[in-house]
Amino acid sequence: MMDDNIILELKGVSKRFKDHEGKYFQAVNNVNIQLAKGECIGIVGESGCGKSTLARIVSHLTDLDEGRMIFNGKDVTGLQGELLRRYYKSVQMIFQDPIGTFSPRMKIGTYLMEPFRNFKIMDKGRAGKYAEELLGMVGLSKDYMRKYPNELSGGQLQRVVIARAMGLKPDIIICDECTSALDVSIQQQIIQLLLELKEKTNFSSIFITHDLALAESICDRIYVMYLGEIIEMFESQNIIRDAKHPYTKMLLDSVFSVKKFENQMRPTATKINGVEKVKGCVFSPRCPEACEICREKAPEVKVMHNGSKVLCHIC
Repeated sequence: MMDDNIILELKGVSKRFKDHEGKYFQAVNNVNIQLAKGECIGIVGESGCGKSTLARIVSHLTDLDEGRMIFNGKDVTGLQGELLRRYYKSVQMIFQDPIGTFSPRMKIGTYLMEPFRNFKIMDKGRAGKYAEELLGMVGLSKDYMRKYPNELSGGQLQRVVIARAMGLKPDIIICDECTSALDVSIQQQIIQLLLELKEKTNFSSIFITHDLALAESICDRIYVMYLGEIIEMFESQNIIRDAKHPYTKMLLDSVFSVKKFENQMRPTATKINGVEKVKGCVFSPRCPEACEICREKAPEVKVMHNGSKVLCHIC
C-alpha cells in the first residue's frame, strides 16, 4: 500500500491494566496495524484477547501506554481539547449492545440530531430533516423519529446507531462486535446494510469480532489477535488457503468443523500477568504443534509469499 493511501496507522501500540490483585497484565502488546482509505479490516480473536481495548484506543476512549497512532498523516497519540473533539467527529464507533447506547427518555429523533447540534453543524430544523434522511438510508421510516428506544427491536436499534454514526460522515467507523447481540437473520441484514453503505460512501472501517467467517464476509484484510498480540494478517478472500498460524486454524475449525475439535484443545482466553508472562510464543502453552523453540524464544514476523504475515516459528 502507498503511504498516501493510509488513513490510520498504529505503531507499536501497547496497553496494560492492573487487576483487583494489583498485578499488571498486558491487554495490548506492540500492535502494528494499517488501515487504507475505503478499506475494511477485521480484528478477530476470542474474548479477552484485547480487540475491544484496541478499538477503544483507536476511538480515543482509552489512552495507550506505548506506541503511536497516526491519522491522516498526523500523530494523534495524545490529543486534547478541540483537536480531540475534531477527532471524535472523524472516528465513530458502533458498540456491541445497541440498547446500552440509548437513553430510555430520549426519542430516536433527538438521539439522531444530538451530534449535529453538539458540533454546531446545523440548526434544529435542518438536523431534523437530515435525521429523517439518515433513517431512510438504513431502511427505517421517518415515523421512528417519534419513537422511544423500548419501542424498537434490537435490529432496529442497531440500524439507528449506524445511522447516527454515518450522520457525521466520519472517515472511520469502528464496529465492535456490532452484530453479536442480534439473531443470526438480523446479523445478516446488518452486515448487508454495512456493505451497502460502504459501497455508497467509501468510508474506512475496523470490524471487531470473534467470528472468523463473519469477518471473511465483510473485511478486505484480517488481523488475528491472541493475548494482546497480532499473530497473523492475511487477505480475507483466501482465508482457508492463507491461514497458517495454529491458533487461526483452530478458529477456522471451530467455525467450519466442530468435530475436528474432538481430539484438540479448544482455544480459550487466558490472562497472562507480568509475573506469569510466557517466555516464548504466547500461544505455545496451548499449541498442539509447539516445539522447544516455541517455548523458549518469541517468534518474529514472517512475510509469506502471498503477502500475508504470521508470528510463528513453525509456519
